[in-house]
Amino acid sequence: MKNFSHFLDRAGTIITSRVGTMWAAIIFAALALVSLPGAIMTHDPVVIVAWIAQTFLQLVLLPIIMVGQRLQGEKTEKRDQETHDEVMKSHKELHALLTSLNASHEKLAVQLRGK
Repeated sequence: MKNFSHFLDRAGTIITSRVGTMWAAIIFAALALVSLPGAIMTHDPVVIVAWIAQTFLQLVLLPIIMVGQRLQGEKTEKRDQETHDEVMKSHKELHALLTSLNASHEKLAVQLRGK
């Protein structure tokens, strides 16, 4: 059961990485356009609107949305990494400052005890 679950997870990852591309959006748009003439020839507004909503938009927008989400995720990860790097830099600077301050305090305490 665990192996099957792993297989499904891997298959889902592979399919998502392939469908979530602009190339997939282009292929799906071309596929959807195959049925456009048939929808137009019906002269039925319901069929034409259904073609737009159910065929074109669903096929084409899914990969485009997936691409957008991936790009937004990458941008967020980059911003998070930059923030982390700045926090760590500030932490190191503060640690060095506190170490120096502590050393100065100890030196002063030794001098005061010697008087």
